[in-house]
Amino acid sequence: MSNNQTPWSAFSGPNLGYVMEQYDLFLQSPDEVDSELVSLFQQYGAPTLASTPSSANASTSAIAPNNFEKIIRAIQLADAIRAHGHLTADIYPLNDGPKENPKIDPKTYGLTDQDLREVPVSFLITNAPSNIANGLQAIEHLQAAYTNKIAFEIAHIVNSDEKLWLQEKIEKGAVLEKLSADDKKALLKRLTQIEGFEKFIHRTFVGAKRFSIEGLDTLVVLMDELVRQSNKTNTKQVNIGMAHRGRLNVLTHVLQKPYEMMFAEFAHVPSESFLPKDGSLEMSEGWYGDVKYHKGAAFRSPSGLTLKLAYNPSHLEVVSPIVTGQTRAAQETTDEAGYPVQDQNAAFAILVHGDAAFPGQGVVTEVLNYSRVRGFQTGGSIHIIANNMIGFTTEHYDSRSTHYSSDPAKGYEVPIIHVNADDPEAVLTVAQLAHEYRQKFAKDIVIDLLGYRRYGHNEMDEPLVTNPTMYHKVHKHPTVRELYGKQLVEEKLLESADVKTLDESIFSGMQEAYDRVKELPQSIAHDIIIPEVVLNGMPEMQTGVEESKLAKINEELLTWPAEFTAFKKLEKILKRREEPFKGKGKIDWGHAETLAFATILQDGNSIRLTGQDAQRGTFSHRHLVLHDEKTGAELTPIHAISDAKASFVVHNSPLTEAAILGYEFGYNLEDPNSLTIWEAQYGDFANMAQVMFDNFISAARSKWGLKSGLVMLLPHAAEGQGAEHSSARLERYLQLAAENNWTVANLSSAANYFHILRRQAKMLEEDAIRPLIIVSPKSLLRHPLVGADVAELTAGQFETVMEQPGLGQNAKKVEKIIFASGKLAIDLADKVKDGEGFDHLHIVRVEQLYPFPAEKIQAIVERYPNAKQLVWAQEEPENMGSWNFALPYLLEIADGKAITYVGRVHRSSPAEGDGDTYKVEQARIIEEALKSL
Repeated sequence: MSNNQTPWSAFSGPNLGYVMEQYDLFLQSPDEVDSELVSLFQQYGAPTLASTPSSANASTSAIAPNNFEKIIRAIQLADAIRAHGHLTADIYPLNDGPKENPKIDPKTYGLTDQDLREVPVSFLITNAPSNIANGLQAIEHLQAAYTNKIAFEIAHIVNSDEKLWLQEKIEKGAVLEKLSADDKKALLKRLTQIEGFEKFIHRTFVGAKRFSIEGLDTLVVLMDELVRQSNKTNTKQVNIGMAHRGRLNVLTHVLQKPYEMMFAEFAHVPSESFLPKDGSLEMSEGWYGDVKYHKGAAFRSPSGLTLKLAYNPSHLEVVSPIVTGQTRAAQETTDEAGYPVQDQNAAFAILVHGDAAFPGQGVVTEVLNYSRVRGFQTGGSIHIIANNMIGFTTEHYDSRSTHYSSDPAKGYEVPIIHVNADDPEAVLTVAQLAHEYRQKFAKDIVIDLLGYRRYGHNEMDEPLVTNPTMYHKVHKHPTVRELYGKQLVEEKLLESADVKTLDESIFSGMQEAYDRVKELPQSIAHDIIIPEVVLNGMPEMQTGVEESKLAKINEELLTWPAEFTAFKKLEKILKRREEPFKGKGKIDWGHAETLAFATILQDGNSIRLTGQDAQRGTFSHRHLVLHDEKTGAELTPIHAISDAKASFVVHNSPLTEAAILGYEFGYNLEDPNSLTIWEAQYGDFANMAQVMFDNFISAARSKWGLKSGLVMLLPHAAEGQGAEHSSARLERYLQLAAENNWTVANLSSAANYFHILRRQAKMLEEDAIRPLIIVSPKSLLRHPLVGADVAELTAGQFETVMEQPGLGQNAKKVEKIIFASGKLAIDLADKVKDGEGFDHLHIVRVEQLYPFPAEKIQAIVERYPNAKQLVWAQEEPENMGSWNFALPYLLEIADGKAITYVGRVHRSSPAEGDGDTYKVEQARIIEEALKSL
């Protein structure tokens, strides 16, 4: 940069000497230098002497050498406007926000208009518009750019290129092309449709809940513009996540759900006949159904762009990770070996948040946290805060500790744009800027759409009861349609009569749509019919793999590039995996898993596995990703197997449960061909993700007809590690089990794990698919009784029940049959050894707890005519685990036989707090279970 483009040419003598001294200090200790000087040094470099008086341009030469302080103050003022202008911006439709801020007043800096006129424009604005001739005009331009209907917060962004790009965009003026007369008329028509829809429902279906968009009508305008921009960039899919506020309007106008369908739902008549015949709109519904403002849809536009609105319960922000997971899946190509190939332009997410929920719910920051993490980034989501300035009945001062609801995003260096929802043209501007920013920087961005809520939380609430000050203002405030119609009249684009006629004609069109609905017969409550394929459950299927194939896979997994230096100890451990194929040793849990994964890839299903420390495995059992001991470079051996037809990836995840589990559920919904797996570090960590199990994974099919084959691994077993590292809270998943909604397994066999994974993969695109929960082992991962012979993987299938080898040989002597799962089943097996001395009993391992294998258990029990007692043995307390779930089934099977529980007594905590107490109690349970009658 030449000297005449820097501020240093304005100074000489002592002033320049002072600046040069400060620069030296800046190089050593920048914290001790004034922040404004730091900014100058960072922007212009070292201060230098002008070679000749002519090297300074006219504007800089006009400044007296002793005006250094005045220039610094002017720069401070300009930067203050950039940093704090949002605090006085006209962004509140009800005009109830703060308006005065001394930080951006020239008087605060001792500057007069004449002082500012003498400051060169280039010191205040880079690449200023040509019509700005002096510093005063530059300051006025900045005030107009930063304190109008759009306000910006970008000072917290660390990347200087990113910040400079945004700053130049803002300070150049409008980023959206100037609207033509026809564009403005079309915009008014859109606003009239948005408002008209709400008005029609309000008048026609009095008191019906709809969670109206009114007060934030321009949310639809914002989405419309994002869709338009997506068509320009040839994006293939836009995924939308939002709660109930405004959802019906978005469904109707953004996803093109016909008015007739929506009105039919309000009128309680069948709506299917109004579904577009061209297949452009897809909707699904389960047998149990859900309320209309929780439903989603998918719309394929004529341009080929697909818009998807996620199905979502009213649990506010929990849909955001699901939508980002869907987006990642839509971006990835997974039909070739190696890593998936990601195209960030293929899809993006629009996440709509409530203003109370954005700072109030931790899942929001979980999503922001992984937004640039390699395993979970999607090239940036566009967040929209649908800001009513209220949460249900709670005012903002009781909702948060921050000035804005958007403030949590600052911690993730996400730019924030506040915009007045009553200015639809400003909203269009913001939409384009947000889309362009995502395209350029592949980062999240937040649009804080500030409006109000015209009615109560729902249309039966009376908001004056709890929020009288706000609602006296709301009731006097014109709608955005009225305001924009008035603007177009003032601009001579329309007459007042035209605005009124447009409103009446759109309302009339909706009445005609409703008249068509009224021709249908009144519906009655529909029967709840569960599809036969769901009731039939998962079929049994052979999942064995020939030995030659497994042996070749195993050899390829253990053949690494010559230049790769493995950690010696680990290399030795992994090389032991050659032994089972030489007739020595067993295939342990992690080995069986890896072989299953490899064969699944060869069958054409991609695999995505995530979780905290999932690459190595929490218990150092997996090692799917190896690290070069010298360079740290990663190697994924499974990428080298021959004949793989799909991608494989395992990602260590952030220390987050709810959002990551939701993400993987969304990924699997979008890519049903992918075996998608989430692993908890310990099973109890899934506590933090319980909302995902409750609201989505357990019930998505019965509510919305959504199929998922997601696999969840939850390490579980009482082993003396204390309460929080013992129980996966198995009872919770069994309590949620119904209608064949998922499979819950507690396995005691590495071979059975191999087969259940292969069964799940084979069923992925079948109608019978459902999620799979495995409470997986910890100490059993390397236990010889859990390990498999090669022959167990080459033949057979997943077994829902397994009988203990060596027991039950003399059927007439068996008086007691014990049922156990998981680690306790192995503890019992370890005690009975080959069965000698235990002729009085038989042990049945219940590998699949739900659906409960009652018929197979019944058949086993019938083989022992002298059995007097059925024992359910578990390591969990009596009020936890599987006992209470299994008891009703056992009562049907028992046929007069005694039913006994053996395990820990009722407890409030899942396990003992010290290892010694655990050992005593575990020994008691084993002895009591095995004793003779």
